[in-house]
Amino acid sequence: MSQFSVTKAISMKEQGMALKEYLNEMGISKRLLTDIKFSGGDLLIDGKSVTVRHELSAGEELTVRFPPEFVSSSLEPDPVPLTILYEDEHVLLINKQPYVSSIPSREHPTGSIANGLIHYYAAKDFESTVHLVNRLDRDTSGAMLIAKHRFAHSLLSKSQKEGKVKRSYIAVVEGIVPKDEGTIDAPIGRKGTSIIEREISESGQAAVTRFTVLKRFADTTLVALMLETGRTHQIRVHMEHYGHPLCGDSLYGGSKEKIARQALHSEWITFFHPITQEKLTFCAPVPQDIRKLIEEQSD
Repeated sequence: MSQFSVTKAISMKEQGMALKEYLNEMGISKRLLTDIKFSGGDLLIDGKSVTVRHELSAGEELTVRFPPEFVSSSLEPDPVPLTILYEDEHVLLINKQPYVSSIPSREHPTGSIANGLIHYYAAKDFESTVHLVNRLDRDTSGAMLIAKHRFAHSLLSKSQKEGKVKRSYIAVVEGIVPKDEGTIDAPIGRKGTSIIEREISESGQAAVTRFTVLKRFADTTLVALMLETGRTHQIRVHMEHYGHPLCGDSLYGGSKEKIARQALHSEWITFFHPITQEKLTFCAPVPQDIRKLIEEQSD
């Protein structure tokens, strides 16, 4: 299988530094370093294999060759359409359509974004497994960030934990939200009577959602939402708790009278590129069903 590698030019700043220390600064974890050493990767200085004890000299060229990635035999390729917003050799950003799962499940073993990625990679002769940085519920649409190799995934996951991956959603909720903006700070845990549902629970994980009213209609409100945490079903649970469930979200108190699925879309995403550290911002166009709902509510 093909192998991904990263090449770095060693400067005077790194002169005399142990390679192990430099790799740690690059964000290569102990576990990944172990895999590099024992699972088919390599550490090269000017094309020659070295150990982590190598002392760096300015002018040297370091190449980190990562182990080959293997796709699980249980993950079947499936030609699921992918609406690509951005792609390079390290990351892929898509606008996920509604009614598509992020990963396979017992109920939906194929037809997921993960299945589609395996098919897409094979068509591009790109050998990697699936690395989702964020997931969206099956009926939620919008921006999904995907790492194309394990190293990029580890860096983006770390960035996300540090709050450097910002996502903004829009939603149409039931009722008239009285405040122009606000913060919902309520812990979320698994509902004891369900393997799917979540609920506000004192024993749950901390969860914070900020909202801003964009437009009020006769009996619904268009809101923008920012996540400060990333709990399962967070926006859906928080808006139900606030008294304004999402239109179409029958699992959390919403009605399907106006739309067949929860009216929730991940519209904007900002992140730092895992390799170049460039700050990138993208917009995922709102799908037809939510645009139609907004138009109808505006009449």
